[in-house]
Amino acid sequence: MEEFEASASSKKTKTIYISTVFGIAMVLLMVGLLGLFLVYAKNISSYVKENIVLNIFVDDAAHESDVLQLQKQLDGNPMVKQTQYVSKELAARNLQKDLGEDFVKFLGYNPLSQSVDIYLKADYANNKDIEKFKAELLKNPLIKEVKYQQSLVDQMNQNVTTISLIILTFAGIFVVLSVALINNTIRLAIYSQRFLIKSMQLVGATKGFIRKPFLLYGIWHGLLGGLIAIILLIGTLYIAYDNVPELVFLQNYYEFGVVFLGVVGLGIFISGFSTFLAVNKFLRLKIYDLYR
Repeated sequence: MEEFEASASSKKTKTIYISTVFGIAMVLLMVGLLGLFLVYAKNISSYVKENIVLNIFVDDAAHESDVLQLQKQLDGNPMVKQTQYVSKELAARNLQKDLGEDFVKFLGYNPLSQSVDIYLKADYANNKDIEKFKAELLKNPLIKEVKYQQSLVDQMNQNVTTISLIILTFAGIFVVLSVALINNTIRLAIYSQRFLIKSMQLVGATKGFIRKPFLLYGIWHGLLGGLIAIILLIGTLYIAYDNVPELVFLQNYYEFGVVFLGVVGLGIFISGFSTFLAVNKFLRLKIYDLYR
């Protein structure tokens, strides 16, 4: 009879632990998905910013070698991500594609100028930095004009700021809810062990001795939950790439690694800390309070 009761108790404990790990994993999965969403939102923002073009038009009398030397200087600027030299002939071909007719043949000459297209790094894709950069460029006698879509840059940065604030607000709320859910899951698991905790305390076990195995289990459950969440996240990414191949261009393995480590770390911390608080609560309770 005692063996049967011990077996039933063991099965019940295992069931509780499995449900605890699964509950933690599901919450961490949601946190991980939110983290990946933030990564993709940031990368999309950077991608859009880094595709804003500054058209640098040079003097018509400038030699191609001088323009290429200018391009080399621009490539060395810390604000610049990349540049592209556009010759008169390439500019004419591009315009012919847009117009659908050969305007050079109609005019009898090519009226377009050589230019250098500049793509700035995302951190500098704002009107303040661009205007400062533009003023420096115009000091070069080789450059006669700098053009870019100022209204587009302003509108883009306003939208990015607004969207970022909304996302961060939801992220903060979601993290708080996730912490609360994991905490409640741990508290329920420890609640089922309250009589064991009090029995150990009554036979003379110290609080540290009682607390240690529960903390180790809590940390282990947080780690397992985090690893399960990561496996599910990788599966989700695989399905997303299979259905939306364009997402591959926005992936960043370093940032994904940070998200995965954050998921595991959050699981371990919340699970361990919640276990610590829950065990301490039952250590302080009187015997008659255990039945309430």
